[in-house]
Amino acid sequence: MNKVILMGRLTRDPEVRYSQGDNAMAIARYTLAVDRRFSRNNGDEQTADFIGCVAFGRAGEFAEKYFRKGTKIAVTGRIQTGSYTNKDGVRVYTTDVVVEEQEFAESKNSSGSDGGFAGNTNRAPEPMGAGDGFMNIPDGIDEELPFN
Repeated sequence: MNKVILMGRLTRDPEVRYSQGDNAMAIARYTLAVDRRFSRNNGDEQTADFIGCVAFGRAGEFAEKYFRKGTKIAVTGRIQTGSYTNKDGVRVYTTDVVVEEQEFAESKNSSGSDGGFAGNTNRAPEPMGAGDGFMNIPDGIDEELPFN
């Protein structure tokens, strides 16, 4: 089984190219900085791995449109290895994650940036609740609760 699950932040905006031919397909490449659970120096220094990812087709178009440097995303996919000979005649080996699914791992507001969009910073007041994130329901309601 070849299955990878990653969560990290984009190190830069995705680089997107389109294949040639009648049915041009988006090919997005990006690098995720994934924090390691444990560091070597007794927790003094946070370390990360930088993992290359490739998204094809609609996933590539989505990455081009919505992903920006610093965005925290979750990716599932598979590891793919390959090799090529560079212009100096040296054999170069590659390892990438081929993206099967990708999604945002945090809200735009919690990332601390506006993701390139200027919006209204005034937020609607949150409903009064019991402090656990749920709204208090008055006693004596035996009917179905109205939800939008």
